[in-house]
Amino acid sequence: MNRRNTIQKDLVRRAVYELKSHVTADEVYEFIKETHPNIGKGTVYRNLSLLAKEGDVRRVEIPDGPDRYDFTLNNHYHVRCVKCGNVSDVDMDIIPNVLERIHDTHGTRFLSYDITFKGICKKCEHSA
Repeated sequence: MNRRNTIQKDLVRRAVYELKSHVTADEVYEFIKETHPNIGKGTVYRNLSLLAKEGDVRRVEIPDGPDRYDFTLNNHYHVRCVKCGNVSDVDMDIIPNVLERIHDTHGTRFLSYDITFKGICKKCEHSA
């Protein structure tokens, strides 16, 4: 089912691509609000969710932090700074067939995965 594109949805999609980082919904909202002050926060959240479902952006679930939205759609890994919370890509080859290699004894059918490493970014390392 192809959902219709709206102006708001297009604004949200473009914001994720223009910000070029692993942005939170609040960051997308603040970015759009600068040029479109009447846009609602709920509209941004709703459209991010739709874009993630439709595969136009990738939702990166971060434990103990807000979800991030990524414009890179292919499978890749992330690292989150334990000091500032910044999320960035990890330059690493994808583990081939990882879902098929999982040995489950509980009958779970695995659908997808996100792998996020923990670290300290260069900026936080140098400010210590």
